[in-house]
Formats: sequence, C-alpha cells, structure tokens
Amino acid sequence: MPEAKMDGCPLPTGRLTRRRLLRIVAAVAGLPPMIAAVRASAPKPRLHSWNGDVLGALSEITLWHPDAAFARRTILRVRQEIDRLEKIFSLYRPDSEVSRLNGAGRLTKPSPELRTLVEESQRLGVLSGGALDISVQPLWRLYEAHFWSRTEVQPDIAARARDVAQALVDFRRIDNGAKAIGFTRPGMAITLNSIAQGYITDVVADLLRNEGFESAVVNLGEYRTIGGHPDGRPWRIGIRDGRNAGSIDRVIDLENVALAVSGGYGTTFEESGRYHHLFDPRTGASANTLIDVTVIGPRATAADALATAICVAGEPLAPALLAAYPQTRAIVTRLDGTPVTFTSTGSTAT
Repeated sequence: MPEAKMDGCPLPTGRLTRRRLLRIVAAVAGLPPMIAAVRASAPKPRLHSWNGDVLGALSEITLWHPDAAFARRTILRVRQEIDRLEKIFSLYRPDSEVSRLNGAGRLTKPSPELRTLVEESQRLGVLSGGALDISVQPLWRLYEAHFWSRTEVQPDIAARARDVAQALVDFRRIDNGAKAIGFTRPGMAITLNSIAQGYITDVVADLLRNEGFESAVVNLGEYRTIGGHPDGRPWRIGIRDGRNAGSIDRVIDLENVALAVSGGYGTTFEESGRYHHLFDPRTGASANTLIDVTVIGPRATAADALATAICVAGEPLAPALLAAYPQTRAIVTRLDGTPVTFTSTGSTAT
C-alpha cells in the first residue's frame, strides 16, 4: 500500500487523489485551463507535451520547439530521468531507495541524490526549528490505519499521535553518510515528498533549458517555468481558494520562476478537515494555523520545502525562513482568508 507524504501524501489504492491538482489550478477564473488555452492558441507543429504520474501527482510538461523530432527525443530523455529519480524517492515503489531504507532502517550505498535531499532536508529542519521534518512517515502510517484502512483504530488518536511523534519523529536521528543512511531508532521512516517533487521539477527544467528550450512549463507536482508564454506574456497560474474548492483565489504571473503550494485541505483523513497530511512534528497533530502557503522563487526544490515548513510552523517563522533564500516570496493565507506576502528582504504587504 502506498505510504506517506509530509506534504501531499500518496493515498491507498482506490483513493488516490492529487493534492497538487486540488490546490494548484492552472487556470484563470472564468477562462479555460492554462494548458488548454495554450494548446488552442499555439501553432500545433511547435507544441509538444507529456502527461504522466510523478511521485503520485498527475504531471504535465508543455514546451515549444520548431524541431518535432528533437522535442520528442528530449521528452523521452525527460521520462527516463523521471523514472531514474522515482526509483530513488518514490514511496509507491517497494524497490525504491526510500522504501528500502524505511523497510530495513538502513540503506547501504545510497545514491548521491538521496544523500543530497536528506542533507538539505536536515538543514531546513534546523532552519525551521523542526517544522520541516522528513521523519514524519510514522504519523502518516498511524493516521492511515486509524481513518482509512481502519486496521488499528485508536481510542484517542491525538494522544497516540503525540506518543508516536515523541518516540519516532526526529530528523536529527537520521545518520546520513557516504556509505550508508540509517535510523537510530527502530520504527523510524522518512518521506521526501515535501522536497523531492520540487527537486525532480528542477532537474527536468534544467535539462530542458540546457537543451535550448526557451518556452516551457514543467508541472511535476510543483511548477517551474522557462521563459514566458509564446504569446509574449508571463505564464498565468491560478491558485485554488482553500475555503472553496470550486473557485480560484488568485492568479500569479510566472516567468523563469518556480511555484509551490502547501495546504492541509490537499489531503484530509476525514470530512471535517481537522486531520490532514501536514503534520506538526512536535505534537503529531495536523497543523491548522494557516489555510495555505504559496512560495515563488528561483528553484522548485526550495519552494516545495519552504511552503511545507511555513504552513506547519505558522506565519511568524516566514520572514526568517525566506531570509535564507534570496529572490523568494511567500503568500500566506490566514484562517480568515486574508493573504499576507512575505519577501526574502523581510517586507510584508496585504
């Protein structure tokens, strides 16, 4: 059975939803979806696209190039690279490096990519005061067993979650070495889905840019744009209203930049929405101080992780986190629906 995500959990078979498609809607209110609008207006011989599934998120790559054969070869290379990285990070694949690490508690000869993301996650864990913690996987297992599969219903889920958090959730207890990665306590497990989707997005976008593509949108659970729209304007991404699933809250123009969104409404365990996939590592409870957080910056890896960290930690930590990432901003949506923008220079605006 597929397991956790700190930020966007894969769901059990038969209940698989896509938090990114729930929360990031590539559309302008009242207009067709972005990609559909592009397809209608762009010269067909120059439009090339791929649709698939990356780490449990429905994904799409859309690009423009005059050489159709070259574009097809590049998309094939992209698919091969995605497959290679999923064999490292995916919680859906029992033979992936992360799955094998979680199963055995230790993985010898880890790939450089796994070591890099574990190291970066631990660095952000320190920077965020523990709000970003990749070892929350046991909490996902607990909530899934209680709410969905009902294989281990708890008499007091809040108390049990607190116990699990205290016993098994601590990114500092992950030994990340060149020869092996391991946990210092039995029962620990990790999920990198709060950062790996952004990382894969960056890898693919960098590949396309290096191949000479000047106009493209990479949506692999996080967005990154290359150049602007072929019509000469920025790409326009609509962000879902977290309080109303059927409407768009705001539209953001993107050009040569990445975007990520985190919100508890993306994956809820029950109808009230009180219990969801964004866990507070300190208490084991779901973080409910904000509706959502949108982060825009140069790299999808950082945007992905920062969106999760701020959504879990809350608004007060946003300035300090963004200060470590130049040219990055966050739009924080409070519980009353009020948006507040924080920048890496510390200024705010509503």
